[in-house]
Amino acid sequence: MTTQAGTRVPTSDSVHRPARWVRTRLRANPAAAVLMAALALVTVFLAAAFPRLTDRGADTALRDFVDQSGLNAASLQTTSKTTAGDNAVELDRVQRQVTEMVGRQLTPAPSGQAYGARALVERGMANPGYVRFAEKHTDPTLGLLYLHDLAARATLTDGTWPTPGKVGGPLPIVVSKTAAEAIHIKLGDVIDNGVEGSGAPRTTVVVGLYRVNEPQDPFWDDLGCPARACLRTDPEHEHLMTSGFVAGDSLPALAHWGSNAENFWRLPVDPASLHADELDRTRSILSSFLTGRDATAMANETGRLDLHTTSVLPDLLGRADDRYQASLPLSTIGPAGVAGVATVVLFLAAALSTDRRSAEIRLLQARGGSRTGVLGRLLGEGAVIVLPAAVLGTVLALVLLPTARWDRSVLAALVATLIAVLAFPARAALLWARRRAVGGRRRLVGELAVLAVTAAAVAEVRRRGVGTGAGLDPLLVAAPLLLAVTGGLVLARVEPVLVGWLSALAGRGRGLIGFLGLARAARDNTGRRRPSVLPLLALLIAVTTTGFGATVLDTVEHVRARAARIVTGGDISVSLPDYSTLSESFTQAAAALPGVRASTGAWVEPKARFVGADQDYTEAYLVVVEPTAYAEIARTLGVGEFDPAKLAGAPGGRDTPVPALFSRDLAKRLAAGPAAVRTPNGNDLHTTVAGIVAATPALPDPGKPFVVVPAGPAWEHLPDVKRANKWFAVGDVDPEAVRSTLRNNGGAQPTGLAKLVAENAAAAGKATHGLPAGYTVHSSRETIAALADDPLQHAAERLFWYAAAAGAGYALLAVLLTLFRAAPDRTAVLARLRTMGLRPRQGLALIVTEALPQTLAAAVGGGLVAALAVALLGGAFDISTLVGAKVGDAVTPTLLPVLLPTAGLALLVGLGVVVETLVAGRRQIATELRAGEQA
Repeated sequence: MTTQAGTRVPTSDSVHRPARWVRTRLRANPAAAVLMAALALVTVFLAAAFPRLTDRGADTALRDFVDQSGLNAASLQTTSKTTAGDNAVELDRVQRQVTEMVGRQLTPAPSGQAYGARALVERGMANPGYVRFAEKHTDPTLGLLYLHDLAARATLTDGTWPTPGKVGGPLPIVVSKTAAEAIHIKLGDVIDNGVEGSGAPRTTVVVGLYRVNEPQDPFWDDLGCPARACLRTDPEHEHLMTSGFVAGDSLPALAHWGSNAENFWRLPVDPASLHADELDRTRSILSSFLTGRDATAMANETGRLDLHTTSVLPDLLGRADDRYQASLPLSTIGPAGVAGVATVVLFLAAALSTDRRSAEIRLLQARGGSRTGVLGRLLGEGAVIVLPAAVLGTVLALVLLPTARWDRSVLAALVATLIAVLAFPARAALLWARRRAVGGRRRLVGELAVLAVTAAAVAEVRRRGVGTGAGLDPLLVAAPLLLAVTGGLVLARVEPVLVGWLSALAGRGRGLIGFLGLARAARDNTGRRRPSVLPLLALLIAVTTTGFGATVLDTVEHVRARAARIVTGGDISVSLPDYSTLSESFTQAAAALPGVRASTGAWVEPKARFVGADQDYTEAYLVVVEPTAYAEIARTLGVGEFDPAKLAGAPGGRDTPVPALFSRDLAKRLAAGPAAVRTPNGNDLHTTVAGIVAATPALPDPGKPFVVVPAGPAWEHLPDVKRANKWFAVGDVDPEAVRSTLRNNGGAQPTGLAKLVAENAAAAGKATHGLPAGYTVHSSRETIAALADDPLQHAAERLFWYAAAAGAGYALLAVLLTLFRAAPDRTAVLARLRTMGLRPRQGLALIVTEALPQTLAAAVGGGLVAALAVALLGGAFDISTLVGAKVGDAVTPTLLPVLLPTAGLALLVGLGVVVETLVAGRRQIATELRAGEQA
């Protein structure tokens, strides 16, 4: 619109509208917005990722634990009495119904399901010509089963598959061809299975021979002995046994043959469907199928009221849950430390933004902006930057680390997002709070409160140990962090005083760099003596949690190695069965192997008797050893140490007592007077006390008392023990070299029953490494590997080191943010000094000197706090699960595990400072020199 004078009057369309706040601020400093978004993305991603990593590791460990326990342990075993109307069709119907009912709540495994019927008794095979042991003349035995779909897992080699049999007549069966050859069963044999009571004879006729396709398949577990003839070494009668199979329509005849029979349905639960966080629910479901409502419903739906289900899976899941709970402290301390450091870094970033924009915030208030309005704008600005990055970080964690549970990850991500959004407005709000006079008394009260909470937490953890056992103990995780926070507060009080004292000393010298750098390190941006608590806290938490966790892992490694060596009886040992003897050529060749420091052969007699002065005897082990080498082995292991000179007895007659080491079990009997050791051959060895020990390398955990005697005197008195069935050595020895030496220089080969035992073990798939049965080489190296081969241990260790790396990154970022915060003031000082002739190299030295005291103080303080935390809290950690064996060792402070992460973090921070100075320092100084000094 235009007036009469020709002047244009603004209309509503041409009125200037103010730009939106958020868009203006983001355009004003896009780099700061991008960096804040990146920090929020990484922080939220880690917050969401760590719970999912924990769940994935726990699930993998659970599934491996169930897999290692075997197919039967992971199965529901349902049984019902075989009746006259049962046949294959009836069993198929029940199988479908059972699978459907269980499948509604649990996931059945795709393989391993088996069902059929079995006779409840085995019967002898009395046919002449079948293999019997000459000593006992016991008939071989036969067990009969019907197995659904046998033809899919076995190949018929001779004859035909069985046809239906009638009650009272010969029952057609098929047996394994391998078993038939071992027992001398022929195709077409009518097997005499004896007579029960006054009834008709029980007979079976062999109509076919088969070969099991996969004899070592876990499917065959608990299904008798279908692939071969098994050796039954019952003390009363050793005999061969095998299983035969009948047709599906022969179930009534099967029940008659076995006097009774039962139908069975084996339904394995798929380990891949198990989740560690759902163990309570899974065990509740299993209990319902075993003895609860679902068991009753299954019996009613199948129409078989005697249907009964058993399973060891609930107990197995209970043990898995105990292992998981025991590993939680180490798995959680690392992520908790990262959470603490990340929180400090977010507040440091907020402090940096507040310092940079304090003039702007005060100007807004001076122009009429209310506190609520200004803080609302800052909150909106932060939300626009942080929320998209937080959503992206959460989605990345959920997608890249898939697992069933998502609530903990989302909750952790939400907490991290709230801290990232609220940190800047909360810090800005302190600008108004600073107007009120705040003395040191309020800060002192807060620090004393933190100290009191820390002391109470540590005392409670030490009082009740590991915790309640109902889950993760929060105090056990919080106590190291509280110690780190307390240490940071103390260090923040002490560090400026020490640095100021060092600065005064440096000021007496001629150099300027050291004095100026230390003087700046002792003051904050305002020039006042005030400790920078947040950077110290970040560094201290990172060093403390890393050092604490590294000490736990180092203790686990050493305890595992010691436990393996004790179980082995040294670094390597060889055991032989009673019927064999180690040759002298082997002991000589093995002693000459590379890495052997000390070795000795020994005779261990488990059936000796300790005869006291009252002529009453006690079953005991007799261990005959060469004292010097055996003492070195005992000293190396720390088990049953003794002075070999004490076993050096003077030569004498048969009645001269031989010095011996006795177990503590025999201590009271020794006080009654002279004692003797009697071998199974009736020879006596009179002994005298050379020492009392709790254990000995040959018997590290004996089940009954033992006596250790020197070989020389023992051989003179007991000729029957002048041999060796054990060999022990310490040193870095290759177990394969020992096995090769044993194969080339072995003792007597088994014969008779021992040979059958050996062949049975080989047929069962037991690894013998080419050695005869009973010949075993134990290696501590292999035992350590076996103990450490546990996904639960690997998951806990891996999660800790991930957390340690993230904590180190955040600690470095905390130092860099501190440098950025002080950059304007430091740049102005360096620019002035540059005009006075300061060289660039001296400027770099000045910056490093300024940052070095805080880094070194945090590293040293963090190391000391980590050692203190281990000393105070180490006894509360049960490391048995991480070791892989039950141990009673406590975590104790050691230097190297604390020193390495401490030195590594200090070096990382120092390099970060140097790189930041080289990259950004020169450009900032050049800009300052061009712009001139600003007031």
